[in-house]
Amino acid sequence: MPIPLHLTAHRRDRQARTLITLSGDIDLDSVPLLNAALEQCLRDGSRTIDVDLSAVTFCDCTGLNTFLFFLQHATAAGGTLRLHRPPVTVARLFSLTDTSSLLLAPSAGHTLPPPVPLRKVPRRLASVMSAARDAA
Repeated sequence: MPIPLHLTAHRRDRQARTLITLSGDIDLDSVPLLNAALEQCLRDGSRTIDVDLSAVTFCDCTGLNTFLFFLQHATAAGGTLRLHRPPVTVARLFSLTDTSSLLLAPSAGHTLPPPVPLRKVPRRLASVMSAARDAA
């Protein structure tokens, strides 16, 4: 199965509940599509927005900020926004930013591998990180 490079969004409505299924990368280039999809849900009066992330291959901080922004707006409108089935790499972003409890549906919990201790960072990476620190 080829890995999707662009983001696609499919929407299914059931009364005041909406399911958005995302596929591909969520990044600076694709976040406008995510923005538009979530904004349209709120405009259409969806009170429960569920987002299936099972086919998302990447999510950066612009995607995280978008989810947090729309969580705030959905809550202000008396609704909810919940993310479901994130891949481990995406769930790790939420874990590292301490936003899992805000964004992930209770059933979306994944057992994440523990963070890599700094002493186990490969020497090459450690030297790159050290050089970057010295240059700053």
